[in-house]
Amino acid sequence: MSELGVQRSNLAGASAGMSDASSGERSSGRRRSDRIVGSSRATQEAVDQAMAAAADDLPVRVVGPAGVGKKHLARALHTWSRRSTGPFEVVSCGAISEALLGRELFGCAAGVFPTLPEARQGALARAAGGTLVLDHIEKLPSALRESLAKAMADRRYRQEGDTVDLTLDVRVVATSIEPLPRSPFGDLPHHTVEVAPLSERPEDLLPLGAHFLRLCADEDGVETVGFTTDARNAIAAETWPGNVRQLAERVQLALKLAGSGAISAEALLLSAEAEEVPSFKEAKRAFETRYVVGLLRRCGGNISRAARLAKKDRKDFYDVIRRTGVNPSDFR
Repeated sequence: MSELGVQRSNLAGASAGMSDASSGERSSGRRRSDRIVGSSRATQEAVDQAMAAAADDLPVRVVGPAGVGKKHLARALHTWSRRSTGPFEVVSCGAISEALLGRELFGCAAGVFPTLPEARQGALARAAGGTLVLDHIEKLPSALRESLAKAMADRRYRQEGDTVDLTLDVRVVATSIEPLPRSPFGDLPHHTVEVAPLSERPEDLLPLGAHFLRLCADEDGVETVGFTTDARNAIAAETWPGNVRQLAERVQLALKLAGSGAISAEALLLSAEAEEVPSFKEAKRAFETRYVVGLLRRCGGNISRAARLAKKDRKDFYDVIRRTGVNPSDFR
């Protein structure tokens, strides 16, 4: 659910699928989760850069700290481009062993790998006509980066173990946490989009929090009444070192704790600036209590069903209920 943000009406036309600028959201796809949310100058600049890149077919580098929404912006760029009807493929270069990255990227002919007797289509082929995102491009071995740059320059490539040239018809977007000393695209011209950490765009905090709350509430089938005043203050005061991803995960957890009630700072595991920070034991007990209350409310006081949702043995879950002092019959 990583999101960026923008709130300007003059950056694109109807073809970009934007919502009203006053809402602080811009659609980058048909799903609500694809929306770009916020209003900070840093985010506006990132979206400006992405929309400029979407106007042509050059490769793109997206640079920013972990959790800021680089892949989300890459999807928006794809949606705004002429390739929007084509595939959108993501390969995480850090999640695949070096020995298999070449096969994953270029594909391989039949019999090249003893454990893979049939030919395998690579990401370049799967994303043909669309966009290929290489996440954590810094983890792609230098030899493969050079092979990729050559393939992009020649507009053709070969599968491993094959002698037949295949046409390369894909836009490549490479993401990295830090700028690289050398472009992953060799000498090819390209665009660069820089995404700032959430700590540098505080104007995005509350719009993003509200957006994630709506998404999570829709997913869980519950109605919420928003954040309490102390929760909004705590969100604005927090530095969010994990960036947008951390905020999304915290809101998701808070909704499970609070159920259909207002989301408090306590449910977000945050403290308002003037409040005393609770001890670990107190925070753990508060977490257990809110978790149990939320589950029992959702399950109508049915302990067995709540235990299944919590993925705990019924007896163990009953011990947790007893420790919190919550009465399941209050929810029946």
